[in-house]
This record gives sequence, structure tokens and C-alpha cells, in this order.
Amino acid sequence: MKTAKMIAALLAASVMASPALALATPAQKKLSAELVDAQSKLAQEMVDMVFSYAEPGFQEHKTSEYLTGILEKNGFTVVRGAAGIPTAFTATWSNGPGPKIALGSDIDGLLGLSQYPGVVQMKPMVEGGPGHGEGHNSGMPMMIVAAIAAKQVMEKNGIKGTLMLWPGVAEELLATKAYYVRAGMFKDVDASIFAHVGRDFGVSWGPAGNNGMVSVEYTFKGKTAHAAGQPWDGRSALDAVELMNIGWNMRREHLPVTQRSHYVITEGGGQPNIVPEKASVWYYFREGSFAKIRGLYEIGNRIADAAAMATDTTVTKRTLGYAAPNYGNKPLAEALYANIKSVGLPSWSAADQGFAKAMQQANGQKVEALSTTLAPLSTPDLRGVSMGGGSDDIGDIMWTVPTVTIRYPSNIPNAIGHNRQSAIAMATPIAHKGVVVAAKAVAMTILDLATTPKIISDAKTYQQDVQFKSDKYDPLLTPEDKPAIWLNADIMSKMRPQQEKFYYDPAKYKSYLEQLGINYEDFAKVK
Repeated sequence: MKTAKMIAALLAASVMASPALALATPAQKKLSAELVDAQSKLAQEMVDMVFSYAEPGFQEHKTSEYLTGILEKNGFTVVRGAAGIPTAFTATWSNGPGPKIALGSDIDGLLGLSQYPGVVQMKPMVEGGPGHGEGHNSGMPMMIVAAIAAKQVMEKNGIKGTLMLWPGVAEELLATKAYYVRAGMFKDVDASIFAHVGRDFGVSWGPAGNNGMVSVEYTFKGKTAHAAGQPWDGRSALDAVELMNIGWNMRREHLPVTQRSHYVITEGGGQPNIVPEKASVWYYFREGSFAKIRGLYEIGNRIADAAAMATDTTVTKRTLGYAAPNYGNKPLAEALYANIKSVGLPSWSAADQGFAKAMQQANGQKVEALSTTLAPLSTPDLRGVSMGGGSDDIGDIMWTVPTVTIRYPSNIPNAIGHNRQSAIAMATPIAHKGVVVAAKAVAMTILDLATTPKIISDAKTYQQDVQFKSDKYDPLLTPEDKPAIWLNADIMSKMRPQQEKFYYDPAKYKSYLEQLGINYEDFAKVK
């Protein structure tokens, strides 16, 4: 019944389409959906495998090796170490001259969020270990399945074009996509589809309402001395860090409410009886426009300089990451949303709905069923006025080539983001089903882009005439700035040996839950 409804929707869309907008045929889209269904087992294995690796930013070595191996087996040419980043890559396949379509999603986990999937209580697999508390284990598997399906349809029907897959490395550090752009990874791309896990199934266009961001670490240098015997001979770098933080916190009252800024002290000295010679603090400065981001950055620099002067220390800074404000492309979003509507939401089982309810109840969250109704296409008018928020460095690519982000329903409503709650569902049938429907919509949209030049020309016109009139790309990267590939290396050297015993073995187990001894179907009894 689900397939019949989808075919009817595709036929209706083809009848309604303008003669100038000759989309991929219903038969081609139906075949792409069937090919995605045929890879549902591969999708499940990839989602579960990447979940089990649980690698944080810049340390996604097992994840990258695994995913590139699958892409190579399916006819993609892989270039590793993209933009000088060891875990980054491009995977390209071409069927001759035609549009080049980029497909990407993030692959990194988060520190301290290790969690058993399918267990509704907080239960880390490795105490203090990283985990996929943002669901980044699902996006690249989805894109790979979509790309393989679209590739097979393009080969069968002689449809020309090029597909390029790429991973978002260290997105949680907002640390790579600006470097991808600087390295020219997208210079010949015509259109880009990005993916991020969500609780719904949709896409948006226009200013996203989130904040862009610059990530910068300030390091103060002073002079050691005996902290009790002769403190007057010392110059405390830690005092400078604390003074900077006090200055910034006082300045917050006089900044627009749309800004977000936060910090951690990454180094504060060795032991109390030695005046700290070196101390560092790491800041994220977030705002809604390029000029406002730069303004916060300059205020931070002045406060750092003032703190150094006040403590008779010196200060240096280095940029660790950057993220532009997000801006979705309208023609691409409209084309993608038409395919989202034709595919529809997953058919949730009683166990899926019971599991979601059990998770919400166990963690004190509002009980809300997995969605069974599509939300409308998200537009600036529907979203209303933004008061600021988080960041995603897909914005740098959005300001380089026409780009949209598809959100797909692989997680549970009301789960807290960047929390173990958001890892609980990410290697369960909920995650797997969300990936499959998203892969269908993406595969169909790839075919539309490859067969309908007008969509891409309209997308480029929209970017030039509308998006670029609102702002101009202005990343805070200097030629000297390099990707911070050393981040998280020390942590993973300690955690990886403990995590290895939890790696998924698809040769022995049908799913990761089976390997962990979790009976998911028991949740069908939840009332």
C-alpha cells in the first residue's frame, strides 16, 4: 500500500509539473525507491556500525575507513585526506558531462555521551567515553544508500552527471567545512544536498535563523614563582584567563540577545604552589550575520589584550573553527520537498512508538508520539523572528554553492540535544526507518537535478539575486590557520581500547541491538 501511494503521488506530480520542468519520470523514481529498499539491510549495518565506533571530531578514523571501503566497492573513486584533514575524503562517480551534485553529512560523535542504544535509562557503554548523542552515525549511511540507488538508475537510463560524497568531519567543533571551501572542494559543484538527523522529515529555505560562529583559543603566558614564598615575582597566566572571563561575562549584559558565547578553560596550570606560567581559554562566539560574528570576535580580542595588560602577561590566539550562518536554497528546497511528500513518513510499529514513549517517560520528557504527519515546507515566514541559537558549519558550503539540508526522522521527539538521550534511538529501527525514507527522497531529488537543468539554473539565480544580496561570505580564517586535527587525539588514545570490545559485528548479528542482547520488540507492550 505504501509503494502504491508513492507511485500515485509521483504520477500526480508529473501531471502537475510545468512542461519547462521535465522532472525525472515516475518510473525512474519508483526504481530508485525500490533500490533503496533493496539496500535497507546495508543501511541498518552502516548506521549501527558507525554508532559502535563512536569517534569524536578529527578522530573518525574507523568510521572514515569503513565508509570509504563501501563506496569503493560500489564504484566510487575515493580521495582521502581532503583539505589536509586525515579523516576527510571525497568519493566521486561520473556518468559523463552533466551537473555535479554534492552529497554530505556529518560523522563525528560527542565527548562523554557514550550510551547503550535501545536502553531508555542513562547507561554508558564506556564510562566517560564518546557517543553519538547528536545522531551523526546515520547521515552518511543515508547519503551512501541514496547515491548508490541514484547511480544505478542513472546508469540504467543513460542519465549524465557526477555525484560527489563527502563527510562532515569534526562538525561538533565547527572545524572543517570552511577549510573544505578554502581548499576548493566545491569549486565545480552545481548543487549540494546536506543531511542532518531530526525528529521530523522536511527541508527549509532562506535564512535558517541559527547563528554562525568563530571558535578561538586564547593562550596567556606569564612567569612562574613560588606561590607562597615569593608570589610577587610571578605573573599568573591563570589570573589573565580568569580576568578575561570576568570581562566577557560583564560585557554580555550589553550585547544583543541574539548572541551566544561560551568558554572552557583548557589549561590552567600544573599545581597550586606554582604560579601558572601558561593558561588557555577556548571561546565560541556566535551571532546571526558575518559582521556580527566578526564584531564579537573583535570584542573578545580586546578583552583578551586588556586582561594581558592588567596581569603583565602576553596573549596569543588561534582560530580552531568557523561556521557561517545557514541559508537554504529555495528552488532546491522546493524540489526536495516534493519528493519528501511523495515518500512520506515511515510506518512506525507498535514497538517503535512504545520505545519512544518509554524513553520519554524514563527521562522526564513530554510524551509525544513519533510523527505520522508531514510538516509543511519550512519558510522564513513560518519560522518567524530568530532569537539566535546553535550553529552548523554547512553554512560555509551554503555560501559557496546552492545547498539545502534535509532533516529526517531518525530520533525521538523531545530528546535533549547533545545529551545521551539523543543517542538512545540512534541504532534502533527508528533510526533505520528514518534513514530509508530520507534516502528515497534524496535519490529522487538527485534524479530531478540530473534530468532538469532548470532546477539548478533557478537555484544559482536565487543564490546570486536573493541570498548574496542579504550578506557576503566573510570567514574569519587567515592563510596561517590550519585545521585543528590534533583535537581529541589524547582522549581517543585512552578510550579506543575500551570501545573496541563494543564494535558491531554484522557477520554474527542481524543488528547491533541483537549483539547487545536487547529485545526491542518488548517495547510493543508499553502503555
